[in-house]
Amino acid sequence: MSMQPRPWPQVPAETARIAKKAFRRGALPIRIRDELGGWCVDEQFAAAYPVRGAPGISPAQLAVVTVLQFTEALTDRQAADAVRGRLDWKYCLGLALDDEGFDFSVLSEFRARLVAGGLDSSIFEALLARLIARGLLGPGGRQRTDSTHVLAAIRSLNRLELAGETVRAALEALAAAAPGWLAGVIDPSWTQRYAARVDSWRLPASETKRAALADRYGRDGYRLLDAVAEPATPEWLRQLPAIEALRRIWVQQYYRRIDESGEQVIRRETEHGLPPGRRALHSPYDLQARYGKKHDTGWIGYKLHLTETAHTPAPDGARAAPNLLTDVATTAATVPDSALTEPVHDRLAARALAPDEHAVDSGYTSVELQLAARARGITLLGPLRADTSAQARTGGYTTEALTIDWDARQVTCPQGRRSSSWHPCTQNRRPGIVVRFSHTTCGPCPVRDRCTTATRHHGRQLTLNPRPIHEALTAARAAQNTDAWKDRYRIRAGVEGTIAQTTHVTGARRARYIGLDKTRLEHFIAATAVNLIRLDAWWTGHPLDRTRTTHLQRLDFDLAA
Repeated sequence: MSMQPRPWPQVPAETARIAKKAFRRGALPIRIRDELGGWCVDEQFAAAYPVRGAPGISPAQLAVVTVLQFTEALTDRQAADAVRGRLDWKYCLGLALDDEGFDFSVLSEFRARLVAGGLDSSIFEALLARLIARGLLGPGGRQRTDSTHVLAAIRSLNRLELAGETVRAALEALAAAAPGWLAGVIDPSWTQRYAARVDSWRLPASETKRAALADRYGRDGYRLLDAVAEPATPEWLRQLPAIEALRRIWVQQYYRRIDESGEQVIRRETEHGLPPGRRALHSPYDLQARYGKKHDTGWIGYKLHLTETAHTPAPDGARAAPNLLTDVATTAATVPDSALTEPVHDRLAARALAPDEHAVDSGYTSVELQLAARARGITLLGPLRADTSAQARTGGYTTEALTIDWDARQVTCPQGRRSSSWHPCTQNRRPGIVVRFSHTTCGPCPVRDRCTTATRHHGRQLTLNPRPIHEALTAARAAQNTDAWKDRYRIRAGVEGTIAQTTHVTGARRARYIGLDKTRLEHFIAATAVNLIRLDAWWTGHPLDRTRTTHLQRLDFDLAA
């Protein structure tokens, strides 16, 4: 199937007449068409289609259908029915009243083409380009970023269940791809052992039986891997995703040892422990899902980062522009927030949307990131992590209490004692300065306990950042304790509402699709849908949400008293 670029169709007169009459107050799809016109064009999706073949459905129309689908959290089948039967959708897409639409499977095929063609952000970028052209987005101003957890579209399995389901998934893939080959490798007992999903029956309660089952799973897994690795086996069987999953999970689950008693299959946790959390695999169906933890929340899946504009109401009561999402990033759950700060700035600069001030929480900030942002002309507004040194925890003399003479390369403590050495160093690939006080200086000091935890035979030792970083860190920590800084930082709280809207309206809290690439595409589409919902609220002058109170919250206890 090829793509033949066509201009965005005009709304047929009969469709426009009946839709306007049926929706006298308008509707989101109708307003999108009236306000933005054809904001998607077929040429944007050329990389996802071959140049030869029968022409298919317009990818620009499929893109708009996909976004409308997310504005109402519809399934593919429901979205295809909406195209076929709803007047407001036909108006938005420029379809005739008797247009029969398409089969719902076209939508999943379209998403697969976007992922395969590296066009996961194309729909989001198309809307941003139209909004920039309309003057609703531009450089400067304030923006804010935060992240939230996303659950992978998999079932959480314990290690025994994971082993059994991994073997079963490999057998299912081989039975579908090469049934004749598989019949010569296994015997009928395998069919009985792996006929049903491991979550459809109860594992044995006995530890002895569980250990025997784990050993059986391990031997069966190695039997399959050995058979696939034989020279006579077709090469393409080794490239099946289920076989790759079996290979990788078995590296984390088992190892083999040969001694005088023969070959032994041993679970790694027995002797070698579990793999690190950032690498541990949790399902044979999604090898990119990882276990993450943020504050008190632990989950298996991914992390979603959202960046939006942050307009403040005009003092004269004029209507401010809507707050719109300008960047979306989806990462593994183990990626720290600070790793996204500079990539977000890079993408915003590439879109000509770099802000003057960027409000974030402490996960996105460090003094180095603040200095890097400042070099771009961006003020990274976020609290730096508190000093966690022993002196800070006990109320002693922290680095801020010391006087540093950078030119003389000397440090003076609050008691007037001077350091004895000053040596540049590199710690964890970062430059620093090691400063030491002599033990003869610190030994008799009356406030020694407030200054150092070193023994009596050693003086205080501290590591300083290079001068620009140290001075920036000191100034930032002092500023963030002022009322003026706290007033500026209050604007960051609004991004929490954006995360709530995105997860509740589009269902982004749980991934619809399996794999990081498909989940990333889902989040770009969800962000596009949220932007259209916000634009619709701005066009109509309606608030995004109304504050709701329950009957219990409205109880007046004063009257009852």
